[in-house]
Amino acid sequence: MDLENQKRVKEFAGKYGPENVIVIFGAAEGEAAGLAAETVTAGDPTYAGPLTGVSLGLAVYHICEDKIKSVVDKDVYDEQISMMEMVLDIDDIAREMEAIRKEYCKY
Repeated sequence: MDLENQKRVKEFAGKYGPENVIVIFGAAEGEAAGLAAETVTAGDPTYAGPLTGVSLGLAVYHICEDKIKSVVDKDVYDEQISMMEMVLDIDDIAREMEAIRKEYCKY
């Protein structure tokens, strides 16, 4: 996760409260989604960004997880995401996100 996005997430969590922020990722691989999710839950593991040492514990999901997919307008999802969904390893991504939620998410 780039430094500017870390800054935005930190600002939103401060402004709205971490219990009111959900971060939705769209990474193409489970490992990439997991690293970004770890950054906004446990803190920046690279020790380079605004979330270094900051454990926000935010709720994190991938756009292709059923819980998120079910609340997105079907036409928008089909137009914007469904083509990528065909080539992604959704099970791997979902396992990675679930592991991060179990370990780090507070909300």
